Amino acid sequence: MFWPVTILGALAGWLLASIPGALLGALIGQVLDRRLGIDSWASLRQRLGRAKPVMQGSELLFFLLGRLAKSSGRISEAHIQAARSEMQRLRLTPDQQRAAIDAFYRGKSSGDGLREPLQRMRGRESEAKAILQACWRMARAQGHIDAREHELIMLWGKWMGWDSVAVAAQDHHASRRQGAPSNLGGAYEQALRLLDVRPDTEPQAIKRAYRRLLSKHHPDKQAGAGATAVEVREATERTRELHNAYTLIRERRGFR
Repeated sequence: MFWPVTILGALAGWLLASIPGALLGALIGQVLDRRLGIDSWASLRQRLGRAKPVMQGSELLFFLLGRLAKSSGRISEAHIQAARSEMQRLRLTPDQQRAAIDAFYRGKSSGDGLREPLQRMRGRESEAKAILQACWRMARAQGHIDAREHELIMLWGKWMGWDSVAVAAQDHHASRRQGAPSNLGGAYEQALRLLDVRPDTEPQAIKRAYRRLLSKHHPDKQAGAGATAVEVREATERTRELHNAYTLIRERRGFR
């Protein structure tokens, strides 16, 4: 009674084995294309994208916070309290809080897949600023920032289109909002290094250093010298970093 099925199965196996690999792949691919409605590479990318939605909003924020908390070795009670404080700051509803907790614990398990959602933040300055300040608060939850936490925040800020001085400056703003003592710390030191000046350098000398570097790296000057499009973009970014560094030093030192 099982004989016909066995014969048919063997016959089907023989037919498949006799089809060259490329032709068999093409036949299977054609069937899948018709079944899934995929008619181009763009359709395939769209299909694959649907399988894993890009994180955004509070989900992205708490995923980052979880990643930061775990990066220092283990999640402490101070980290948990910092996450609760962010939920209160954002006035999350109970459902939103549960989703935030889930994202936080997913973040502590893996830091993969962050580049794309963070790059989508480019041009959304207020949202990016809020994320960076929350990350600095989490990094300071235990009273100090270790090297790995600092490295992660600087990298995430870069992916969002911010230069290193501007990212570091958000630590100051985050601390000020919490009522902590005003201390520019790393941002100020990075600004001094960028302009190649010392904390006791005279204001006029700082201005000259800034103008000299600005002239050297100005994108118009680079373009006129035959720089490539990539080099001009890099010069534009460098000019923005110099401007932010000079502004930070000027505000700290109190000169115009």
